[in-house]
Amino acid sequence: MKTPLTVAQLKTLHRQLGRPLRDMVRDNETEFKDLGLSDPATDETAIYAAIAEHPILLQRPIVVVNDKAAIGRPPESIAALFE
Repeated sequence: MKTPLTVAQLKTLHRQLGRPLRDMVRDNETEFKDLGLSDPATDETAIYAAIAEHPILLQRPIVVVNDKAAIGRPPESIAALFE
């Protein structure tokens, strides 16, 4: 990602997804473990800040249509945005 999302943009995206915040995080990345994000007690503020600072942690692809978003895995999940 050339231009990382801000915390405010991440919060908007989270709302648009309508899913738990941790669904937006790539938990297989080294940074996830290094930053201690695997701890279930990690609060949302820390998770937003970690994604903003380390955009590799953001799940992708994420497709946004109007005011709704979907994570593109599986690809079929995107179809609901067009219904």
